[in-house]
Amino acid sequence: METPAPLSQLLQALEAGDLPAARAAAAAMQRAGAHSTQLAAEVLHELRQPLLGVKAYAQLLAEDGGPTGPLRLLLAQVERMEQIVSDYIRLASERPAPQQRLSLAAPIWAAAKLFSVNPDSARISLEVEAPEDITIQGNARLIEQLTLNLLNNARDAMAGRGRVKVVLSREGSSPVLYVADWGPGIPEELRERIFEPYVTANKRGTGLGLAVCKRIAQEHRATIGLAAPGAIRDVPPPATVFRVLFPATDAPPQQRKRLLVVDDETIIRMVFRDLMSKDCEVIEAASGEEALDLLRQAPVDLIVTDKNLPGLSGLELAQQARRLYSNSRVILMTGYPSLVTTQQALELGVVDYLLKPFDDIRQVRGLLRTTLSSEPPVPPVVAPGAEMRRVDVLEDNPATARLISEALGILGLEARVLPSSELMAMEKPVGVVVSWDFAPAYGRKALELAKALAQGAPFVVLAEHLTMETALESLRAGASACLPKLLSDTTALSRELSRAFKREVP
Repeated sequence: METPAPLSQLLQALEAGDLPAARAAAAAMQRAGAHSTQLAAEVLHELRQPLLGVKAYAQLLAEDGGPTGPLRLLLAQVERMEQIVSDYIRLASERPAPQQRLSLAAPIWAAAKLFSVNPDSARISLEVEAPEDITIQGNARLIEQLTLNLLNNARDAMAGRGRVKVVLSREGSSPVLYVADWGPGIPEELRERIFEPYVTANKRGTGLGLAVCKRIAQEHRATIGLAAPGAIRDVPPPATVFRVLFPATDAPPQQRKRLLVVDDETIIRMVFRDLMSKDCEVIEAASGEEALDLLRQAPVDLIVTDKNLPGLSGLELAQQARRLYSNSRVILMTGYPSLVTTQQALELGVVDYLLKPFDDIRQVRGLLRTTLSSEPPVPPVVAPGAEMRRVDVLEDNPATARLISEALGILGLEARVLPSSELMAMEKPVGVVVSWDFAPAYGRKALELAKALAQGAPFVVLAEHLTMETALESLRAGASACLPKLLSDTTALSRELSRAFKREVP
């Protein structure tokens, strides 16, 4: 037989001692192998369609009173072909299946039901012990397939009537699944190789079932192997016991985050429910008053509210939510944006300000996911007897810097003016004032600089020309306020800064 081209090239390169050529030939072999495996999987996938047709018409013929014996044998062979196709596709697949927290009992009982409806299983006595309180992170469909393959393997090992037992329990904090049978047992010479493809002691087996079980166990970070007969306390002891040990589940299931959506439009609430229900628990309210009632019952991780609600407005809801829970996070939605409400939202610590209609709902989902996955900001703690007084001012205009310093002085705060972007590390300030027009780092860069300098303390943005865009960028960066530069009125600037830094005006 002719040697395949990539293999021939590899052998020639090795004989010649040409390492680069050998590596290239090996890579070509790997690509060819991956391609042929994928092609085989795709061909087998296409075979499922005609198999489905054959099976369906055989079942219809059985209903019409055809000869049941031949039809039953035909159906059994079709189901066997379906199993071979499914097993091979699973082995050939390189894509991990999605996983979630699930009770192991459900897929185990589902596999037992499928096993029982197979006519060939009528000769088998099946017992299942599967408590519902044992959970894993896994894929229910694959666990069902693993269990069914082990059951079919046990059945096919026995020529006549037999007994199979499934036990789900724990070893310490690790879930463990046992599948035992009272058949002839596995020959000693095969016990080390039974999980290899096409290795089987059963004349009716395909030799793929246990290989698929190993693949599924690996996807679940579980180990599968043979256990001692004494693992199942029964008399007489079983001949063969398969054991699947799953990772320990000491940690309790992670509690789902809670998102409260407040809007008087049903369709908007529906959009958010469909958008986020897979990520978190979505709670709905049609008014600010209804939302407050829900908040009084239990806190939520994030509130998304329309600004113009009937009765209690979205801004008032944000204010009330902060009074109930100081770390409440709110995203405001509106179809009628204004600079005034943006300023009010900044003062309330609103996370973001969404404009209706949304340009891209995927961006909205990304924002919600990011906010839910991050921890709420922790208010700064001042040591007893230690009063922080320093405010860092990022301003390169000397006249403006002097007026800001005077405004802070009225509040009993000391300004440290930083005219360049080269910052000197010091103890965290009580706050930061940054100019949007800061020449060394203009606009968004000024916001990033101020946020880094603040180290969690509030920071205020001053803009020469205050616009909606400037205010929104400041809001999204986490600023406490975005104000116009009140160059001619130091008292007014001081008053605004006192609100942002939450200090009393003397």
